[in-house]
Amino acid sequence: MSDRRGAFLLTAFLMLGGCGFSPLYGKLTPKTDMSEELAQIYVDNIPGRYGQELRLALQKNLAGAGPEDPHKYMLKVSSGMNEEAVDIHQDNTSGRTRSTGSAHWMLITVEQNPRLLAQGDATTLDGFNTTFEQYFAQTLNDETLQARVSDTLAQTMTQQIAIWFRNHNMPEKAAPDELPRYLNTDRMPDDNGNAATDRTGVDGFPASATGRLSRSTTSTSAQ
Repeated sequence: MSDRRGAFLLTAFLMLGGCGFSPLYGKLTPKTDMSEELAQIYVDNIPGRYGQELRLALQKNLAGAGPEDPHKYMLKVSSGMNEEAVDIHQDNTSGRTRSTGSAHWMLITVEQNPRLLAQGDATTLDGFNTTFEQYFAQTLNDETLQARVSDTLAQTMTQQIAIWFRNHNMPEKAAPDELPRYLNTDRMPDDNGNAATDRTGVDGFPASATGRLSRSTTSTSAQ
């Protein structure tokens, strides 16, 4: 049975090769290696603790196992992470912290007159269960959450950049304006009689339905 399975996997791999399948981080041409192109990207400074974690994650993904010595490109990143307290209890405590991470990146050439080559957006959703009785555990959970968000965003951005190197297709732009709105019955209509509305969160639920509170952390590459 194991021999048949091995033969099947080998046949499937050969069929993929015949269909033009190739690894995303493989060679573009016999003389151009995708990994070498990614290793030539210098990640500009991103201030703050969260920004440092995001920059380290990007450097790890771009440089890979080889030495880091970028000279051809510069990556500028502006990123933010919103933390929302959901699952509000009767004593006004929260049982869950939800985080939404977003990042906008720009790939620029390193030359006398720098050129913008590509740009894109990345988002992710994460969270953890709160433990107010254990303050050290709560702090550790929050720091671990920031590390997970930065690592996921770094992986997404690295993949988008690699795709651009391969086919020069720009990633789709984020569209936060498409989020729905809902009537807020706790607010008075305006002078024209229009009812007050609020935008929902990224999960589609209004703040009044979840009792959410927001805390944001934003980091932008140094100019």
